[in-house]
Amino acid sequence: MDIAYPFRINQYGRTADTPSDEHIRNLIEQVLFTIPGERVNRPTFGSNIRQIIFAPNSSELVTATQFLLQGALEQWLGNEIQVEVIEATTTSSLSEGDSVQVIVQYVVRQTQQRQVVQFTREV
Repeated sequence: MDIAYPFRINQYGRTADTPSDEHIRNLIEQVLFTIPGERVNRPTFGSNIRQIIFAPNSSELVTATQFLLQGALEQWLGNEIQVEVIEATTTSSLSEGDSVQVIVQYVVRQTQQRQVVQFTREV
């Protein structure tokens, strides 16, 4: 059973589940946007992507961020997916605020299906 994220109870009073593709997408989202130290029993879980918002934008930062994200995904989801491409961009505007956009292309190891997911978070 793949537990739904965020956790909720279904109409039958049981833990809600989700299809496998959506479950993997949810796992990727959790790894990308969890700050290391945020989970009590897993202090190294996460990727620290939120800190790049405040760093000066440069090609080196983009490359370092992509390596950071790929390393985190391989560490925590290496048995589930094979990461092929990661693109991370930041935007900052006075009217809309700061945001991070991440695009991940990966192959699901169990089915060998290629997937592309996109996440945008405001910080």
